[in-house]
Amino acid sequence: MASPIRIPDVANKVVAVLGLARSGLAAVEALHNSGAIVWAWDDAEKARANVPEPLLADLHKADWSKATALVISPGIPTTFPKPNPVAAAAKAAGLPLISDIELLHRAEPKARVVGITGTNGKSTVTTLLGHILKSAGRNVAVGGNLGQAVLGLPALGGGGIYVLELSSYQLEITPSPVSDVAMLLNITPDHLDRHGGMEGYVAAKKMIMRPKGGSSIGIIGLDDAPCRQMFAALQAERKRRMIGVSAERAVEGGVSAVNGMLVDAIGGKPIEILDLNAVARLPGQHNWQNAAACYAAARALGLGIDEVVEGLKTYPGLVHRQELVATIDGIRFVNDSKATNADAAAKALACYDNIYWIAGGKPKEGGLAGLESFYPRIRRAYLIGEAAQAFGKQLGGAVTATQSGTLDQAVAQAAADAKKDAAQSPVVLLSPACASFDQYNDFEERGDHFRQIVATLQAKGAA
Repeated sequence: MASPIRIPDVANKVVAVLGLARSGLAAVEALHNSGAIVWAWDDAEKARANVPEPLLADLHKADWSKATALVISPGIPTTFPKPNPVAAAAKAAGLPLISDIELLHRAEPKARVVGITGTNGKSTVTTLLGHILKSAGRNVAVGGNLGQAVLGLPALGGGGIYVLELSSYQLEITPSPVSDVAMLLNITPDHLDRHGGMEGYVAAKKMIMRPKGGSSIGIIGLDDAPCRQMFAALQAERKRRMIGVSAERAVEGGVSAVNGMLVDAIGGKPIEILDLNAVARLPGQHNWQNAAACYAAARALGLGIDEVVEGLKTYPGLVHRQELVATIDGIRFVNDSKATNADAAAKALACYDNIYWIAGGKPKEGGLAGLESFYPRIRRAYLIGEAAQAFGKQLGGAVTATQSGTLDQAVAQAAADAKKDAAQSPVVLLSPACASFDQYNDFEERGDHFRQIVATLQAKGAA
């Protein structure tokens, strides 16, 4: 059994923890087991119920002169739009505000860390790279913003590799350069209120590229302007070895996947590696860039070409993100419940033709704006949830739309129409472009329901 993570230099010292969700609970346990005097707090009484009473302390009344640090959950603002009062008080007292990522860095200095950030694609790249490394027999733990909180991961020591999804929120409260291999996939406007605007958001993402020794490597996607500008600036600084990746153009000294052909030019001469069009679990241009980034990282970590190719080919896909649930009577059923806004839905709509599109839920600002270029790919739309009527109006006469109301109805109607139309390679696609909170607790529950409905169809033996 793997050893738990032990945090050095905290024995008998007071460490405060604010926020008792997934990362906060793991931090409380790791600090307590490492001998720290823990002050744990969450303003929600329900969250506090998960922590033993002796470890709780109301941080709104804390004597900060007795504490050494505040470990703060990434969802709690420290600056914009307004700092949390506890965070502001701790900062005013001169305490460092740090993340669980920072504690892992201190606890596991001999292990290598791959840090992965970007507006989109982080989770796919994190799981894909973790799969490639595990398939090649490496000692790997995967977590961070995705899945397991980092202080709940096993201690790996020298030879181990942590593959961590890192959000902009986490990077802002991680003062140390933690990533031996740092990956920035893309930047589009997001979370701007938390970063004081686009400039602050880009600066937060750039923090992943702070150099960690002379052998540190940076991998940046070059398919958007902010990342191209950052790549050029970091190349000029020469503090990390930089590798560019792209699914749109050949990259000198980097990795590309134009039209799905993975090409390695890291050594200078371009070498064709793998036709990604044949990898069903990585459809579309955005996934080709993800694959290029993972290839570059895996090679940087010492894997051979054959090992990386095998990992790419055997990747099972990420649940709720263009997840191929089943193929029934030639109709593919794809669960993209994670697509909670139009930009995310666009990634899926770009991957298929003859789409029977299930959309709707709790709408985001702008609704379906920006998706107009994909309408010719959509045979019919099936609209559900709060957004159904508004989406019907937005689609107008450009796409034939059915007011389905519920997911059960939408899947049944889409499957029946796809079978009746007999179009080539039809896809029933759940890519809602909406939050789920009108009918479900979260996008996972919505995606799980879709999978259950499809499983029932499959059991009946007919779509």
